[in-house]
Amino acid sequence: MNNSNDNLIEKAADSIRHAHALLICAGAGMGVDSGLPDFRGNQGFWKAYPPFAKLGYSFIDMANPQWFDHDPHLAWGFYGHRLNLYRATVPHEGFEILLNWGREKPGGYFVFTSNVDGQFQQAGFDDRNIDECHGSIHHLQCSTPCGEAIWDSRGTGVDVNEETMKAREPLPKCPSCGNLARPNILMFGDWGWLPRRTHDQQHRFQDWLEQNKKSPIAIVECGAGTGVPTVRMTSESIVSRYNATLVRINVREPRVPRGQIGLAMGALDALSKIKNSL
Repeated sequence: MNNSNDNLIEKAADSIRHAHALLICAGAGMGVDSGLPDFRGNQGFWKAYPPFAKLGYSFIDMANPQWFDHDPHLAWGFYGHRLNLYRATVPHEGFEILLNWGREKPGGYFVFTSNVDGQFQQAGFDDRNIDECHGSIHHLQCSTPCGEAIWDSRGTGVDVNEETMKAREPLPKCPSCGNLARPNILMFGDWGWLPRRTHDQQHRFQDWLEQNKKSPIAIVECGAGTGVPTVRMTSESIVSRYNATLVRINVREPRVPRGQIGLAMGALDALSKIKNSL
């Protein structure tokens, strides 16, 4: 690591050391060190899911609720495979580093993430301190929808033929009406997503920010790119409105507003080095 990076690591450690509260923001790059694909571009998606390359479908094509009407077996092949993958994935050590920092802060921690994989909960983070702005694959809803019910997917299994990427029967069903269920995830062009669970999380997040508005907040953002800029925009908005310092960890897109800290590194590598500096 060069002197410039050494200095940035020291600055990052100093901002975390003196913070009253810790905000963790995460995009798809956060899971790469756990072995999860980040679906960066069509080639990244097709490398993770070769059958969709043969069909010519991109991630944006597949992350669309229309498939639950037009080809539910393909829809649940895509989401069922991801559900099984996320359930089997062990979060990397960077999650534990962040959790320990957050637990030490007088103002506690909160997580804001665009990831639907549930890795923060699996790593031991309190579900009440997480805002999943795009929903969660570990929660289901009716695809119609017949009502406002959102339920935990535990106990629901999806058997996927990995050669065709189609799910085998039985497909998940809504317990209220018996129609097809779907993940409680905000998809592209999605008018049927039930936002109640995520809205509750957003309210808790805003309450936490207000509780810490007079105190220094360290924002550690990991793996959030500009392709889907929700996380980056949220981090920068909080920097402009609160007494907050942003540590942006991103291999390809580390650019930050003036006075903030950008590290062109992977999440685990950067977090480990900051931990050593602390």
